[in-house]
Amino acid sequence: MKKLLALVLALVMVLGFAACGAENVNSNETPSDSYTSVDINIAGIKGPTAIGMVDLMQKQEDKTAANNYNFSVFGDPQELVGKITTGAVDIAALPTNLAATLYKKTEGKIKVLAVNTYGVLHILENGETVNSVADLKGKTILSTGEGSNPEYILRYVLENNGIDPDKDVTIKFVTSNDEMVAQLKTGAVEVAMVPEPAATTALSKIPTLRRVIDMNTEWEKITTDSSLMMGCVVVRTEFLEKNTAAVQKFMEEYEQSVKAAADSEATAVLCEKFEIIPSAEIAKNAIPNCHIGYKAGPEMKLELGGYFKVLFEANPKSIGGALPDDNFYLLP
Repeated sequence: MKKLLALVLALVMVLGFAACGAENVNSNETPSDSYTSVDINIAGIKGPTAIGMVDLMQKQEDKTAANNYNFSVFGDPQELVGKITTGAVDIAALPTNLAATLYKKTEGKIKVLAVNTYGVLHILENGETVNSVADLKGKTILSTGEGSNPEYILRYVLENNGIDPDKDVTIKFVTSNDEMVAQLKTGAVEVAMVPEPAATTALSKIPTLRRVIDMNTEWEKITTDSSLMMGCVVVRTEFLEKNTAAVQKFMEEYEQSVKAAADSEATAVLCEKFEIIPSAEIAKNAIPNCHIGYKAGPEMKLELGGYFKVLFEANPKSIGGALPDDNFYLLP
């Protein structure tokens, strides 16, 4: 009897420990352990605003991403706008002013998730006379983007450095970056404001050309309630409401992808592979000057809202005719 009782007690103890072990295993389970992948159509525009997603594009190709991402890249922003408005694209990386315009156009059917690109504009000089914004006084400045962001950014920086854009300088606009590079090369003009990666391309072709002013740096010098936020990632509101967990998972992976862009050499290879920038060599040199970053939440709302105010004061049409309301921003 004593032996039988001892055996029963031992069996009870073993079963008790097993139950505790099972309970501990279950208590460590998290929602992510049972997460189900969601199909998400994601798009970007060739250039800086899409650089931050190339690492995630590679993870998708390697089948290590949390969701099933279907990526597409467009050369024409308007083509991307059409895809978003028809629901063919769920998430998109695009210029911030285009996002604001699209929010107005669709009556609030998109939200901005995060900013992914700060200032990409640089003043280049084919000479040795410009070393600060003050040195631009009396100069002719070539630029693209008449009646859009580049013009308003240039005017804002000049005005806040005591330079009248209409009297103290001559701003000449051309329709393409290639035309700017050609005029710089022939000496027809000495100073130009050029976006990346065109700025890096120009520097590689013209030995006497210098990068003299980073417009992102100059913006930070003259304002405390905004940042020069030129690129962002947005989501269709309807898709977000139906797939909140999937969008959150995307944001986690996307933030890591943006951070991976700090490795400009590896990112440059992926930029060429996924046709974001034609040449890995140009991409490698351009990426550090594109100011790729990730900012979401209240700080993003504050700084992006300040940037929109500058654009709105310059020309309301630049952001769709009205400042986006609070529903434009995805906040915790």
